[in-house]
Amino acid sequence: MIKCNNLIKRYGKEEVVSNLSFEVKEGEVFGLLGANGAGKTTTIKMILGLTNITKGDIYIKDNVTVGYSPETPYFHPFLSGYEVMKFFAKLQKLPSKSIKEEIETLLEKVGLGEDQHKKVKGYSKGMKQRLAVAQALLGDPELLILDEPAAGLDALGRIEMLGLIDSLKKEGKTILLNSHILNDVERVADRVIILSKGKMIEEVDVHKLSKNGEEKLEERFIKSIGGM
Repeated sequence: MIKCNNLIKRYGKEEVVSNLSFEVKEGEVFGLLGANGAGKTTTIKMILGLTNITKGDIYIKDNVTVGYSPETPYFHPFLSGYEVMKFFAKLQKLPSKSIKEEIETLLEKVGLGEDQHKKVKGYSKGMKQRLAVAQALLGDPELLILDEPAAGLDALGRIEMLGLIDSLKKEGKTILLNSHILNDVERVADRVIILSKGKMIEEVDVHKLSKNGEEKLEERFIKSIGGM
């Protein structure tokens, strides 16, 4: 679905992503793990074409539809959640006959059904994050890129978000997930790469960790970063 070869990103003389290569396979949940400043969001922005690549190549499956949920979403504060979704649906030129039903279904899916007509200015950070994920799901994209989707959610909200990601995977969607919450990633991801200072330290098959009774992802992460 996605293949990145020797990606390099520089801002001036500072290299924030260094020779990064990885492949996201169709139908899997693939995680980017790392502390703040590891290069996770920059990598996502290069894949989406939101920032230029200094060097390297990115290949994405032909004609694939993509949904994107940013780490810090911004929506017009005086629109309701429903109106925000309607705005993005029109931008995507979705069929007008099915827009209302799709919006209501998606808002219910992310837990905003009862709050869909409230103004965004009254939404908590977690509610805005849910709205961003709902917006990413408009048009039923094949590929989802989620940048810190559980940011700002309380414990119950995180459990619900992880359940949603799990159900989307079962629907056959490919998901590229960026998060610093290791336990969340361990629950939903098939494979992850561990990043530090823009470099890939290790690729980990999450299923093998649990199947072989090896250390948890958090322990593996600490060992990988500590071994630099």
